Amino acid sequence: MLHKWVGMIIPPRRIPLFFYATPTGAEPVRDWLRELNVEDRNAIGQDLMRLQYRWPVGMPLCRSLGKGLWEVRSSLAGNRIARVLFFVEQERIGVLHGFVKKTPKTPADAIALAHQRMKEMKG
Repeated sequence: MLHKWVGMIIPPRRIPLFFYATPTGAEPVRDWLRELNVEDRNAIGQDLMRLQYRWPVGMPLCRSLGKGLWEVRSSLAGNRIARVLFFVEQERIGVLHGFVKKTPKTPADAIALAHQRMKEMKG
């Protein structure tokens, strides 16, 4: 969506998105996304794009998990749900972890992993 301001067209603001990388350069969230089928990848990609262009975003797309950690909530085919955990700092989005949910509650080990990765990314 373009906005008009006193006769000028202003493009929407896009917050850059960065994926967590291991010390060896592997990007586990990108690898996870590549393993998904095209339909699921597209659904999650659309939700990440909405996050980039509309931040701050609340429910039903995003929910705070506390301590600076957030989740993007994506609906997938077959009544499945995916979550991508992230943080926002200094006008950038750090993508930390992604998974397809198997239980109603976000698993504690997924949250712990995301917190550890967030700590590494923030340095």
